[in-house]
Formats: sequence, C-alpha cells, structure tokens
Amino acid sequence: MFHKEGFVIIRNLLLSILFIDGIAWYIAGEFNFAVKLLITVTAILAILVLQFFRNPKRNTILNSQSIIAPCDGKIVVIEEVTEHEYFKDKRIQVSIFMSPLNVHVNRYPISGAVKYAKYHPGKFLVAWHPKSSIENERTTVVVENDTTGPILFRQIAGAVARRIVMYSKTNDKAVQGADMGFIKFGSRVDLFLPLDAKINVTIDDIVKGGISLIASS
Repeated sequence: MFHKEGFVIIRNLLLSILFIDGIAWYIAGEFNFAVKLLITVTAILAILVLQFFRNPKRNTILNSQSIIAPCDGKIVVIEEVTEHEYFKDKRIQVSIFMSPLNVHVNRYPISGAVKYAKYHPGKFLVAWHPKSSIENERTTVVVENDTTGPILFRQIAGAVARRIVMYSKTNDKAVQGADMGFIKFGSRVDLFLPLDAKINVTIDDIVKGGISLIASS
C-alpha cells in the first residue's frame, strides 16, 4: 500500500521511465548494453521511490498514558530544552531522524484535541543542524488530553526534504496512531514532553511510528 501523497509522483515517474526507456530502445534499434543499463538504473530509481511512499498498516494500541512514536526512524536527541514557540518553558525534547529509507508517514503520538497547528516557511539546513528546528521549514502541532496534558510535536524539513504535509487543524480530534502528515524524502520530527514524563527510549534506538513507546505520563 502506498501513501496518497505519493500517487501523483509515482504515476509521473513510471510514465516518464516508460517513455525514456522506450525512446532509448527505439533509437538504439536493439536491446544492447546501454539500453539494459538504462532500464536497470530507472528500475532501481522506481523501486526507491515506491519504497519511500510505502504506507504499511500499523495496529496502534490506544493508551491514554502512552506517548508513541510519531514516525519511523532513529532517536538522535533526548535533552532538556526551552521550547520557545508555544510552551515558553522547559521541556524534554526527543528527536527522531528519518532517513530516505524510512516510512515517512507522520502519526499522532497521543489522542486528544488539537490545540495549536501552524506551518512555518524556512530554510533547508541538514536535519541534524542545531538550528534546523527553529530556522528550517517546519510545522508545530499541539495535542492535549486529560492524562498526558499538552504534547507538542514538530515536523522539520531537511536538506533533501522540500515538502512537508500537515493535516492537523486547530480543534480537530486527534486519534493516537492516525495520520497527521507526511514529510517527503527524509527529515526529522521533534517531540516536546513534560519534564516528569517517563522516557522509554535512548539515543540511537530505532522506533516505529504508531507502535513504539517513546514515553509515558
């Protein structure tokens, strides 16, 4: 199954590959080494794009005390920071880096009411750059329920990722594990958690969106 954000890209890519490979075969007049090489390269490109837009079904077990991973990837940051946009106080930041090989569906880490949702245009620094979370193109979403309180998560574009998709709107009802957006071609998602949250991950852990437990209240 592929994510809806990839339908147009996949269609256009496959049509382009068929056209280019067909023209090359026609011009060459035979199925020679150069044509075989071109078909192999374009087939690999198609496979890479198809795997990037894959959308595997995830069976999220709803739990009001659990804060689950909003995306697939590797834990690269766990630290106490000051969150300046919404809370304006100290929070625990947990950051997940998504390589181009990861599933790039972004999911709600908790169920609750969407209290804040905002898109910020910006730069495209590499995702691990210290200033990427405040200077890059990004979104900020805050979801709140009675158990965990407000949880902020932020989609951040990187040097390759040039398209963030956010479905969240203020006053929406978020469902834990449901799609909230997509980042095309690799980047990062930051979570900002209460200082008393019980963190369940460590640096370099590999997590799965909609399944892995990041923290509990």
